Amino acid sequence: MHTLEQFGHFTYFALTTLSAALLAWRRPAELLRQLYLCLYGSLPLGFVAGLALGFVVWIHLHGAVDPLMRGKVPEFIAIGVVLEFAPLGAGLILAGRSGASLGAELGSMRISEQIDALESLGISPLKQLVAPRVLAAMLALPLLTILMAYIAICSSYCAEYLGGVMSLTEYQNAVWRGLAGDRMLIKIILSTLKTVVFGYLVATTGCYFGMKATGGTEGIGVAATRGVVVSILLVLIANVFLVKLIEMAS
Repeated sequence: MHTLEQFGHFTYFALTTLSAALLAWRRPAELLRQLYLCLYGSLPLGFVAGLALGFVVWIHLHGAVDPLMRGKVPEFIAIGVVLEFAPLGAGLILAGRSGASLGAELGSMRISEQIDALESLGISPLKQLVAPRVLAAMLALPLLTILMAYIAICSSYCAEYLGGVMSLTEYQNAVWRGLAGDRMLIKIILSTLKTVVFGYLVATTGCYFGMKATGGTEGIGVAATRGVVVSILLVLIANVFLVKLIEMAS
């Protein structure tokens, strides 16, 4: 019953957070500040992850495919990176970083009774603290996804330049062949937009456990840990369903 009760509280919190987050644009200064904080910590990780992703995928594919099919490698890389690796990787990066930071930040505010002070003044912590952070994560994650995809494709070309035979023009043409077509364009748009859902899940989870933190400084650590673990789990589960929906829609 305790688990079901927690699930019910989280579901209610998530639904009310969504309605509040959609109105957070009315506070542009706070929204931009949270967006900057979200991207500031995630962009370096996204850049390095994109570099590693492009090299590693190229190495695997170049060694696995038949030599006669190696001209298709850029197409395979572009499709895999844009449709799956970059969106999921960006979601996990945000979950690992923001899931912890949001849980710790709001947890410390709960432990130090700052949230209680807001409530005593008649100010909604949900609108004041949670909503801008959630909307910022929802906006930041598609940008991080686009960066990771671009960096990964560029690094895969660097790997091809160092160990392959294709020129830049040939590689670019092969990438565009993989991403061309109306159906593929729809998949690309939807795969990028699904990260909005990832951002919502990550930020909502981190904020929820931060708001529920108890037990002094130890409780802050517990809130941060739970925020990371649960947000990663939710991103992985949501990705399965969203991929199936994208396939049905396109």
